Amino acid sequence: MASNYLAKGLKRSALTVALGLCFVGGVQAQTNTAGAVVGRAVAGDTITVTNPSTGFSRTITVDATGSYRFSQLPTGQYQVSRNGGSPRTANVNVGGAANVDFVSADATTLDAVTVIGSGAINPIDVSSVESTTILTAEQIAKIPVSRDTTSVALLAPGTVRGDSAFGNLASFGGSSVAENQYFFNGFNITNSFNNLNFAQIPFEAIAEQQTKTGGYGAEFGRSTGGVVNQISKRGSNDFKAGANVFWSPSSLNETPKNYYLNDGTLAADRSNNTVGTEMTASVWASGALVQDRLFAYGLVQYTDIGEGKAMSSSGGFSTVGTNKQPKWLLKMDWNINDNNILEFTGISDKRKYETDYYSTTYTDPLLGTNPRLNQYQGTAFDERGGETYIAKYTGYLSDSFTLTALAGTSKSSRSNYSVTADGTVNSYNGTVGVPANGCPVIVDARPSAVNGQVTEYAGCALDNFLGRPDAEDTRDQFRIDAEWQLGDHLLRGGVDIDNFKSVAGESYSGGVVWRYGNYANATGISGENSVVRKRVFQSGSTVAVDQTAFYLEDSWSITPNFIAYLGARWDTFDNMNGDGETFAKIKNQFAPRLGFSWDVNGDSSFKVYGNAGRYALPLTATVAVRGASKSLYSEEYFTYTGVDATTGAPTGTVRIPNLYNGREIRYLNNEFGVAKNAQTITDQGLKPMYQDEYILGFQKELTDNLSLGARLIRRDLKAAIDDQCDYRPIIDWALANGFTDDGGIFIEPQDKTQNSDIAVYNPGFAFCHLYNPGRDATFKMDINGDGTLEEVKLTADQLGPKAKRKYTAFEVFFESSWDRAFLQGSYTFAKSIGNTEGGVKSDIGQDDTGTTQDFDYPELTEGSYGYLPNDRRHSFKLFGSYDLTDTVTVGGNLIVQSGRPINCFGYHPVQRPGYQNGYFYCQGQLTPRGTSGRLPWTKKLDLNVAWTPAFADKHLTFKVDVFNVLNSQDPINVVEQGEDASANWQPNVWKSVNGYQAPRSVRFMVQYDF
Repeated sequence: MASNYLAKGLKRSALTVALGLCFVGGVQAQTNTAGAVVGRAVAGDTITVTNPSTGFSRTITVDATGSYRFSQLPTGQYQVSRNGGSPRTANVNVGGAANVDFVSADATTLDAVTVIGSGAINPIDVSSVESTTILTAEQIAKIPVSRDTTSVALLAPGTVRGDSAFGNLASFGGSSVAENQYFFNGFNITNSFNNLNFAQIPFEAIAEQQTKTGGYGAEFGRSTGGVVNQISKRGSNDFKAGANVFWSPSSLNETPKNYYLNDGTLAADRSNNTVGTEMTASVWASGALVQDRLFAYGLVQYTDIGEGKAMSSSGGFSTVGTNKQPKWLLKMDWNINDNNILEFTGISDKRKYETDYYSTTYTDPLLGTNPRLNQYQGTAFDERGGETYIAKYTGYLSDSFTLTALAGTSKSSRSNYSVTADGTVNSYNGTVGVPANGCPVIVDARPSAVNGQVTEYAGCALDNFLGRPDAEDTRDQFRIDAEWQLGDHLLRGGVDIDNFKSVAGESYSGGVVWRYGNYANATGISGENSVVRKRVFQSGSTVAVDQTAFYLEDSWSITPNFIAYLGARWDTFDNMNGDGETFAKIKNQFAPRLGFSWDVNGDSSFKVYGNAGRYALPLTATVAVRGASKSLYSEEYFTYTGVDATTGAPTGTVRIPNLYNGREIRYLNNEFGVAKNAQTITDQGLKPMYQDEYILGFQKELTDNLSLGARLIRRDLKAAIDDQCDYRPIIDWALANGFTDDGGIFIEPQDKTQNSDIAVYNPGFAFCHLYNPGRDATFKMDINGDGTLEEVKLTADQLGPKAKRKYTAFEVFFESSWDRAFLQGSYTFAKSIGNTEGGVKSDIGQDDTGTTQDFDYPELTEGSYGYLPNDRRHSFKLFGSYDLTDTVTVGGNLIVQSGRPINCFGYHPVQRPGYQNGYFYCQGQLTPRGTSGRLPWTKKLDLNVAWTPAFADKHLTFKVDVFNVLNSQDPINVVEQGEDASANWQPNVWKSVNGYQAPRSVRFMVQYDF
C-alpha cells in the first residue's frame, strides 16, 4: 500500500518527468562523516589526491566512462593532480563532493576548468539533491552566534526556534522539535528517551556543522524533521595549540520586561531577574604522534555559569541557579596505510545544575539587588550528560570499493533530587509502590484563590515532579556502510543497528498532590473549604528501543550531466517495557527515496534538482515508562479539619467514597502499580509515524563570488502515533458482544482477595492505547477481568479523526564570498497546517513525546485543525563578516520572523472528564486552532568586531559580540487559556504576555593559538 500511495503522489508531483527516469540511481553520494572528490578525465589517466597536512595520498585510474571518484575522504583541503601534473586545490566538506574536472563535458578539451581565486564560492555540489547548509568553524567564528548546535542550525533556511517549554531546540520544516536526529562523527547523539535533547559537544572541538532540512538520502532515517551532522577537528603533521576564554558578564545584560495583565496590572516583577555571568575556558592541542601516520586532537573545556536569578509571579518561589560544565574531547586518527584508516573519538559532556529556592510573596517590594529577601526553602540538584566513545574504520579496498564500519557507546545521566532547608531529602528511587520522600505538592484551586486572592496553602515542595537519582540513558550503535563505483552507477548500502536503553521514572514530590478546591460535582459536598483531592502518581522502570535499518542507494550518471537517484530504507523498531517484553514492534518499514540532479551547463555552475521521499519516526523510549510498564495513578477525595502549617497537607482527613455500582473506585485507569500486559498497549496493526516529502529546486552560480538558489517544499504527514483514552467505544463494543454492565465491563477486580474495595483493578485492561489516529484499530484487552484477552476491533470513525499536518514552503537562498568577506542569507515563505504538531504539543508545553493529549478523546480534536505552533509565515535570515583591515573584522547576524498563531482554550460546553480548560472552546463557543490572532513579528540583530593585532603575528585575537543589539523584547508567548481552571472567563489574562525575547547581552573573547 505504501508504494502504491507514493506512486499516486508522484503522478501529481511536479517531479513526474524527471522521476520517471529513476528506475535506478541515486545522487545521495554524501555520508555522515566524510566527503568526496569527483570529476572527469581521460579514461586510463591516473588521478592523485593528497592531503599535505596529514600525508594522506591515494591514486586511482580513471574508468572507461571518463569518471573518477575518491570516496570517504576525511574533511580537509586536498591537492588533486592528473598524471603527475600541476595540482589543484579542492576543499572537502562533510557530506559534499568537490568537483575537479580535467576535461570538458565533451571529454575532448583537456584542463578545461579554470582555477578560481581564494575568495570565490565553492563550486555547486551537483551530485547532491538534499537541502543542506554547511558552516565551518572558521565561518561560525566570524559571525555573532551563540556557541551551540541549535543556534547554528537556525541559520539554515526552513528552521524556526521551537517553543521555550522544550528548551533550546529547532523545528525543521514544520515538524515538532522532537522529530530531529543529531550525529557527531557518524554516531547518533540524539537522546531517544524523548528526542528532546542530545549530547552537548564541546563547541570549540567542532570543525563543521551540516544542517539537513530535507531531501536527505536513505542513509539517514528515524527523522521526520531535520538532521544535524557535526564533524570534529582533528590533528595533522603541524603541531597546533591554543586557548581561549569566553566571558558573558551578567552586569552588561539588559533587564527583561515585566509581565502585565491586559488592564496593566503587574503580573510578574522581573526587574531583578538576571542571567548568571558565564565563563567558558578551553585549552587544546593537536599534532602528529607519528609523522604522516598517527594524529591526535585533544580539548578540555570548562563552563561556569554563575547565579542566575528568577523572580516568580504571585506566590511560589524565586530561584537562584548555577551551572558547571566540565567537558573534554579526544580525537585520534591512524592512517595505517594509504588504504586503511582507523579513528577514535572520546567525549564527555557532563553538566551539573544547582537551583536554590526562596519563598516569594507578591506583596513584597522585591526592590534592591538581593533576590534573597525571602526565606530559603531548599536546593534542587540535577545532573545531565555523560561519556561517549566512537571507533570507525575506513578501508579503500580497491579503486572503486570503499568500506566503513562504526561502533560506539554512550551513557548519559538524568539524575534529579532536592534537599529542603531543614535537611529533608526529596527523592524517588523509582520503585512503584514505595512513596517518594520529601514534601508533598500543594495546589490551591479554590475559586477564591484562582480569582486573585492570596494563596493560603503554599506547601514546601520545591518541584512538582521528582526524577530518579539513578536515571540514565545508554546507547550502543553499530553500522557498516559500503560504496562501490560500478561504471555509471555509484552503489551504496549498509546496515545500522541502534540499541537504546533508559532507566527512568518519576513521582510527585512527597508521592502525592493535595489539591484544594470546590468538588461539589464529584462528591456532592459544597463549599471550597470542605474537600481536598489526593492524587498519587508514580512510574519507574528500565525500558528499551532496539532499532535496525538497512538501506540501498544507486546513483546513475545517465549522462555526464544528469544523475538519477533511487534509494530505499527498511527500518525495524522494537519497543520494550520494564519487564523486557515487546509492546510495539514495526518490521521493515519501507521508505523509498527518489531524486535527480541536472548539471545544466556541465561545469557545476547551474544545478536543477528534485526529490521525493518517505521518512519514518520510531516511538521514543519514554512512551514505555508509564504507558507499558508499572505505574501507579489514583484519585481520592477527603474532607479535612485543618492544614499543616509547614507542609500545607490537610489534617483530620476522612475519605469520601467514590462509588460505581456500589463499589469504590480509586483508580481511573489500569495504573495499579503492577506490571501491564504488553499485548494490550498498542493497536495490533500499528504503523510508524511517517511523512512524504517533495522538493524541487535549483542553484545557479551568478558570478565566481555569488550563487542563488530556490526550492519548493511539500511535506505531508501520512501517519502519526499517539494514544487514545476514550473508553466509550470500548463499552459499546462490549455491550454489543455479549458483555453486560452488571457483569463487570472492566470494573471487576481480577483478584477479589486483593484490594477488594477497589472496583477498577484489571491489568489486562489498558485505558489508554497507542494507535494511528484516523485508522481502524484492533486492541487486545481483558474486558471483564477473567484473564482472557478479547480482540476489540474499532473503526476510525469510532476512535476519532485522522492526524493531519501539511507543510508547504518556498525558499530563496544565496551564498557569496570574496577575499575579505562572506555573506549568506535566505527568505522562507511557509505554511504549517493540521490538527497535530507531532511528537509534542507546544500549545500547552506538553513534552510527553508520542503521547500528547491531542487524540485522547474526540472532543479534544474539535476545532483542532488550523495553523500549527511552528507556523511562522515569513522568515528573513542574513549573516556574514567583512575584513575592515588586515587586523579588524566585523560580523553580523539578522533574523526577522513573523509570529506564531494564538489559540483560545477553555471548557467543553458538555462536561467531559479530565481536561478542564484544554479544549478549543471559549465561553461555550468553538474557537478553532489559530483563529485568535498572531503574535507580533520578532527581530534580532547581533553584531561583533574582532581584532587580531599585528604585533602578535595574528596568534592573538580579541572579540566582542553583542546579541540583540536593539534590545528587541517582542512577545514570544502569551497565555492561551481563555478560561481558568474553574471555567471562569478571564479576558484580563487571556493573550497577556508570559514570554519575551531575551534582552541584549554581551560576550567577550580572548584567544591565543599557535
